[in-house]
Amino acid sequence: MSHFAMYPTFVMFMGMVVAVMLTMILTPLFIRFLQKKHIGQQVRADGPQSHLVKQGTPTMGGVMMLIAATVAVLIMCKVTPALIALIVATLLTGALGFVDDAAKVINKRSLGLTPHAKLIGQFAIATAFVLVAVNALGVPPTIDIPFITTLDLGALTTTLTFGDTQIIIPWLYLIIIDILIAGMSNATNLTDGLDGLAAGTVMVVMLVMAAIAYRYDMLDASVFAAALAGSCIGFLWFNCYPAEIFMGDTGSLALGCALACLSVLTKTEFVVLIIGMLFIAEAVSVIIQVLHYKRTKKRVFLMAPLHHHFERKGWSETKVVIRFWIVSAAFAAFGFCIYFAESLLVAA
Repeated sequence: MSHFAMYPTFVMFMGMVVAVMLTMILTPLFIRFLQKKHIGQQVRADGPQSHLVKQGTPTMGGVMMLIAATVAVLIMCKVTPALIALIVATLLTGALGFVDDAAKVINKRSLGLTPHAKLIGQFAIATAFVLVAVNALGVPPTIDIPFITTLDLGALTTTLTFGDTQIIIPWLYLIIIDILIAGMSNATNLTDGLDGLAAGTVMVVMLVMAAIAYRYDMLDASVFAAALAGSCIGFLWFNCYPAEIFMGDTGSLALGCALACLSVLTKTEFVVLIIGMLFIAEAVSVIIQVLHYKRTKKRVFLMAPLHHHFERKGWSETKVVIRFWIVSAAFAAFGFCIYFAESLLVAA
């Protein structure tokens, strides 16, 4: 693609288009394969009764999303260390989600890997990514809080020496980013509870991250984010209500991980909390519900995560999804505006 290197905007949008096309080609083939093998979603028994009809719907559609996005990026973009780090972290998290999905299918229940096993895998992947980002990609161990300050988290640092190679471990930054990556991954996973909800919200968020990476002069990361947005667009064709396939933990965990990893490379670790506020709200609703119920045996929400609360209030599934898309787009746009305004201030 060197011929198009002088047209980075074209490369970015073509990455998205290629991902859309590949996802729309591969997904129906995967649906037929899963149906033939009788591989389908296991629905939680305590969920909304209207969701029981989803039992047996093909799942693990995230496999095709990740394949499509990866191929699109490799076709349209020059391979760089940063791109390799993003792809590897995302695919490893997707593989973790795949094992979780497979466990649900094999055991015929809605719970797969234990929470501890899943968290160990997520923190291991996150730790490896952070160490590569700091040592190989030159990412500083700092977090920028727009218009306020830049936190230097490199004070507590250990340096390991292996021959001529030194590995810097900035402990404070490592711990915070590990929590960010694992947290955003799980928050996105919790959002994937209604037809089209996760795919639509991640699509919007990834488009914003593509714009940020583009302005940050990281074409590789920009194309990566755009390709993930494209895979979400293509997947939505089959995942919109009534869904023909679900992305499963394979897709949702990987997409959340990719979002957090992109924020590390573009130094938007704080801004991403605004951009991905809907995912955070979904996760916080679960935390509040669990903690409050343990203390009082009473529920704050009719049901958690938050999207199920509104279902229980009488909103149709489609209404919840579309309104959550709108809220997600509003937060993503607000986050981008904050990032853009601060970058102009710094430039001035």
